[in-house]
Amino acid sequence: MLRAGIMALLLAGCVAAPPASSPAALERDLLAIPVPGTGQAIAARLCRPELPRTGPVPLAVINHGSPADAAARPRMRPAACGAEAVRWFTDRGFAVLLPLRRGYGVSGGAWAESNGRCAAPDFAGAGRQGALDVAAAVEYGRRLPGIRPEGVLVVGQSAGGWAALALAADRPEGVAAVIAMAPGRGGWAGGQPGRNCAPERLVAAAGEFGRSARLPVLWVATANDSFFSPSLAAAMQDAFTRAGGQAALVALPAWGADGHSLFFGAGGSATWGPIVERFLRSHGYGARQT
Repeated sequence: MLRAGIMALLLAGCVAAPPASSPAALERDLLAIPVPGTGQAIAARLCRPELPRTGPVPLAVINHGSPADAAARPRMRPAACGAEAVRWFTDRGFAVLLPLRRGYGVSGGAWAESNGRCAAPDFAGAGRQGALDVAAAVEYGRRLPGIRPEGVLVVGQSAGGWAALALAADRPEGVAAVIAMAPGRGGWAGGQPGRNCAPERLVAAAGEFGRSARLPVLWVATANDSFFSPSLAAAMQDAFTRAGGQAALVALPAWGADGHSLFFGAGGSATWGPIVERFLRSHGYGARQT
């Protein structure tokens, strides 16, 4: 029961759906976004703010985690526009784009961001593959009617946060800031909480991303994250910043049964919301966009 519950945490930001082979089987409300250089497209949901706005609105691209159980990947779908984390941003005037990366849900195709063998994982490569999909979503979203092409905010949880850090290393056009919630890969190695396949490789990969990343990053960790311990999160952020990246780590106390689910968890925005609000204000977004 415990492991089933923990594996469900990485589905945060997605809900179950019947598997499909390609975005051709998309629901009516989902978009199909081509990923350059891959020959594939990924599915995404777009949520716009409900209140009337004057002029184009800013875009937040929110990226999901990855389930520990591979069998769960085909059942994933983007979060609903009414989901708490999504509403937090749309209530503040953001349009929110929720992409499903390659190998997840109706996006279909091969799982592009595999780490490889746990004994010798390629965490940096996995992050770069995820970043390809996030970059495609950013470029697609910033060209949509009614959306500002500049000042894009990229948010990601767990594997999605790791992809966001990899994206920051590429200095993508139009992106102004990154929020990484419990970012990382390789957690729950061997089905054990608090174990990582190769923590030293994860730290080294964070440093690799930091060498070219110049976007401001808000890095959020919790004391009871069963995937990435506080010490591992601090080591990753330290490697990222020592290499030249700009990442402010906010280490929060324990949250719920497992802090790894904070971002998409019920009631989580009461904890992370004020932190994100301050980060947005400090980077010119303002409390509520107009």
